[in-house]
Amino acid sequence: MKKRNICMILIVVLIVTMMTGCSKKEEKKEEDYSIDYLVLVNKLNALPEDWEANLKTEHCVNSIGDDVEVEVNAYNAYLQMKEELEAEGVYVDLDSARRSVETQQQIMDEFSEKYGADYAMKVVAKPGYSEHHTGLALDLYLIVDGVDIIYNEDLVQYPEIWETIHEKLPKYGFILRYLEDKEHITGYAYEPWHIRYINDPDKAKQIMDKGITLEGYLGAVNETDPIIDLGSSELYSAEELKEMAVLIKCQFAAWKDCELHKISYAGDDSANEENLEWINSLSEGTKYEKVAGFLMDFHSPKESDSTLEKDHEYTDYQWWLGCDEEGSWEIVSFGY
Repeated sequence: MKKRNICMILIVVLIVTMMTGCSKKEEKKEEDYSIDYLVLVNKLNALPEDWEANLKTEHCVNSIGDDVEVEVNAYNAYLQMKEELEAEGVYVDLDSARRSVETQQQIMDEFSEKYGADYAMKVVAKPGYSEHHTGLALDLYLIVDGVDIIYNEDLVQYPEIWETIHEKLPKYGFILRYLEDKEHITGYAYEPWHIRYINDPDKAKQIMDKGITLEGYLGAVNETDPIIDLGSSELYSAEELKEMAVLIKCQFAAWKDCELHKISYAGDDSANEENLEWINSLSEGTKYEKVAGFLMDFHSPKESDSTLEKDHEYTDYQWWLGCDEEGSWEIVSFGY
């Protein structure tokens, strides 16, 4: 055999060996890959410092041309769920998944400017404290009759489709993260599109079947179902009163180890000119046109660095909200 041919054979063997070695190394990397799929990131728990260094992700482009980054196993599970949904005539796509801290800050700024700080707090996480930093939180959007439905106010108009999607979640290791009536625990309003991957169908089924939050499942909180007494009003609709109660509950969720027992509307008598003048005196440039008062019963933690009395049952704790000319309600003041 000619030397040239021998050399060519050796080169080919070397290349194949190197490629095989890289493949084995990659397989080992796959086997060694491990993160805590039950990691809790919320208003009280920041993203672990070493998380991003250990995270492995995939990129995809959605139907509207946006690049979306997802944790690798969450993405594979999502694709399997999507395939089953499409077989039943339900079409979804990924609006967002992993976000950097910088991106989260940009979203917070945009929502605050457009909707107000309280509304932004209700629907957007503080940078560094967003579940989206994990790559395990996926925001879905719908494709209905070939049309992309991407805005929140439009997405909530399809409860039956969301119900179908939610039924599939546990099978693929997902849970619905922000449940209705659990805002005092999660810190966020109900989001039918926000799902969370926990990489364990059995645990996901337990959580979904019980209708509890991830916080409750992990024992991070004593998950209560507080009484919400909105009474009746001739000034405000039931939807407005519920919106105000949700704002209060979302802020309360950041009160570490406090346990909510009751929220009640203080009545139309609280919505008087004197109180309206008072909250306007507290505002920084905002002109409120309406005022509403709420009362709260809750228990403070046994140990606390806040101004709250330790291990104390608070009753009729006051919350005051104002509505600006654009119809947006905000929390203006709270306390005894």
